[in-house]
Order: sequence, then C-alpha cells, then structure tokens
Amino acid sequence: MARADRISAKLTAGLKPLVMNVVDESHQHAGHGGWREGGETHYRITIVADAFAGKSRLERHRLVNALLRDEFDTGLHALAIEAAAPGEAVRGL
Repeated sequence: MARADRISAKLTAGLKPLVMNVVDESHQHAGHGGWREGGETHYRITIVADAFAGKSRLERHRLVNALLRDEFDTGLHALAIEAAAPGEAVRGL
C-alpha cells in the first residue's frame, strides 16, 4: 500500500474526518534534507474533523502526528498540516 493510502487510512480511522486531502509533495523537495529516491517523504494534509473543535493549532498537529508516528519511523520526513474543525475556513480544499 502506498504511503498516501496508509496516511489516509490512519487518519480516517483515528479522526473520522468530514473532508481530507493527502498530497505527496516529495518531488518538490528533491535533493533537500529527508528526501529519498522514490519519494513518499514529504506530504501536505488538509483535514476537517470534529476532533479538532476547541483545540489549538499545536494540539491539532499533535493529534495528526501521533496517528502517523509509525510512518515517521519508516521514512516519512515532513508534513504540512492544515487542520480545521467544521465551520472553520480551510485552504487547500
């Protein structure tokens, strides 16, 4: 299973998002730190979930990162996260 599919599955199971978009941006980081041949190292995640209601930006990022800890352990290098609760403005969707 591709890393993007695993990320989507883990976030869906853990956060039950209303809307989610996972984009592999590894090609934009070729030659930079953490990049590996074959990609799957840098991702942009845009996600809207009830679980983010009342949480700070830092708390939201921690929730996402905790669900993806094993991906970081196996080669994921960086995430750009746009996390919102329902009704909040979201870029990237």
